[in-house]
Amino acid sequence: MWRALILVVLTLLAGCVEREPVTSPTTASTAKRVPFLNTDISGSPVGNSLAGFRDHYGHERSLADFRGKNVMIFFGYTACPDVCPTALSRAAQVMKELGPDAERLQVIFVTLDPERDTTEKLAAYVPWFDQRFVGLSADAAATAEAAKAFKVYYARHDAGGGMNYTIDHSSGSYVFDSAGRIRLYVKDDATPESIVEDLRALETERG
Repeated sequence: MWRALILVVLTLLAGCVEREPVTSPTTASTAKRVPFLNTDISGSPVGNSLAGFRDHYGHERSLADFRGKNVMIFFGYTACPDVCPTALSRAAQVMKELGPDAERLQVIFVTLDPERDTTEKLAAYVPWFDQRFVGLSADAAATAEAAKAFKVYYARHDAGGGMNYTIDHSSGSYVFDSAGRIRLYVKDDATPESIVEDLRALETERG
């Protein structure tokens, strides 16, 4: 009787073993999946649209243009007093710490202020942090569509009328892997070291 009871208990316990979640073929490969320090959003529908944009050289751009590289995207505006320069400075530090591997990362700054952030202004602002960074701009409708796709909050606050206004906006960044799949959400308090470690983990997955 006791032997039978023990067998029943062992059978029940076997059904409680935690199993690794099965990832979709559209997300990262399960063969080399590693944990990340920043927020893993692999397989999320966030960031499924970035159409109608031009870079600060005036060329039409989409996310597909950057396949083969990991991509880090941040939404902001050039007149931002603190969050945006801090985020871009951190990204520049990430590039520095990556060393030669920085060539496998593309940092993209998407403006939420197309009215003031002309191509010329982005060309003067974005490369100041790192010459390899790319600034993107579009009209108001395409900007709103991209912000919606990336779940980015932004709101204009007038400060005296005319072109004198500020923009409240989300402060996180998004990372795509070299296959164009969204992988990470990076909070504004993340350290450059944590980002570098996660980018190296993505490279390990790629093999």
